[in-house]
Amino acid sequence: MKEKVILAYSGGLDTTAIIPWLKENYDYEVVCCCIDVGQGNELDGLEERAKLSGAAKLYIEHITDEFVDEYVIPCVKAGAVYENKYLLGTSMARPVIAKKLVEIARKEGAVAICHGATGKGNDQVRFELGIKALAPDLKIIAPWRCNETWKMQSREDEIEYCHAHGIDLPFDASHSYSRDRNLWHISHEGLELEDPANAPNYDHLLVLGVSPEKAPDEGETISLTFREGAPVALNGREMKASDIITELNAIGGRNGIGIVDIVENRVVGMKSRGVYETPGGTILMEAHTQLEELILDRDTLAYKKGIGDKFADVVYEGKWFTPLREALQAFVESTQKYVTGEVKMKLYKGNIIKQGTTSPYSLYNESIASFTTGDLYDHHDAEGFINLFGLSLKVRAMMMAADKEK
Repeated sequence: MKEKVILAYSGGLDTTAIIPWLKENYDYEVVCCCIDVGQGNELDGLEERAKLSGAAKLYIEHITDEFVDEYVIPCVKAGAVYENKYLLGTSMARPVIAKKLVEIARKEGAVAICHGATGKGNDQVRFELGIKALAPDLKIIAPWRCNETWKMQSREDEIEYCHAHGIDLPFDASHSYSRDRNLWHISHEGLELEDPANAPNYDHLLVLGVSPEKAPDEGETISLTFREGAPVALNGREMKASDIITELNAIGGRNGIGIVDIVENRVVGMKSRGVYETPGGTILMEAHTQLEELILDRDTLAYKKGIGDKFADVVYEGKWFTPLREALQAFVESTQKYVTGEVKMKLYKGNIIKQGTTSPYSLYNESIASFTTGDLYDHHDAEGFINLFGLSLKVRAMMMAADKEK
């Protein structure tokens, strides 16, 4: 009986060409595994395609809710944004995909896991750190790094290789954007985006929505309800988080929300330019931020900002299955106990405009904050506070003045 390899299979040209390549170079029985994290119609026809390409079996694992509840929502609670712009759409999905690949490998008694990530990208790091953390005994195969046996350098090469191995599928040799899609976002790289001097061709590029210029001339008002930091209702209707994100994607997309053009620093050391569409995620993150403004005390809010940045780095670098991520998440969870309330926003041509935030745990006290004198704040108290708060400045100024008189 042949040894088995689990192939992370998308159904695209790259991973389809890997099937005969694995059989030819390793003599493995190839078990394909597609992890559904909300990529939609990209799953259509996968089973037939995998079998025609020589796979012994195909698993399609539908784990969108697990992806959202256990990976996306913790990042929302943390306020995890990489380099101030990227909402981690691809990064969050890789650890749960790695986890499922390991589970299928154990079920099938496989000796190896293969992925189609290139040697220049972040995904090779994310997949392999996840696999190493969960199954250090499994061999990892990355064809794009196998220079002696993987000779294909273009889509034309891959199509020719497939034809030579009896795989005649309707792949297009023309170059297009490199995309990654899940429920949270879609990313775009390649073509005109490879030169940061070029403006994105949004008319050709966008998938989830429209540019702000093409959004409606009237704004759309929505409300989001959170309970302990997690979204539980949209416009007053309670639903699971994955359904909230699905609806927010449609709402945000048609209002031009969540389009980000970024030059980011990859884990492997290079800069890369891409455009991300995250309409629902952008709304959700902004609503959560607005709610925390009302509820968290000053010190916690300031410290949590640093924790959120570190959480984003950890996720971006593929270090989900680490003690550090667990510790950071434990801190974040402790801050979310009272992050409960409703956030109203108007969406207008790419903008998210506050329309009011309420919470039973709000620290905003009108009696204190009002310009009128309240019972809880005596204006005269400020004088003593300022004297003490500025004492070191006053002492230094006195010293400097005395020094000049010498």
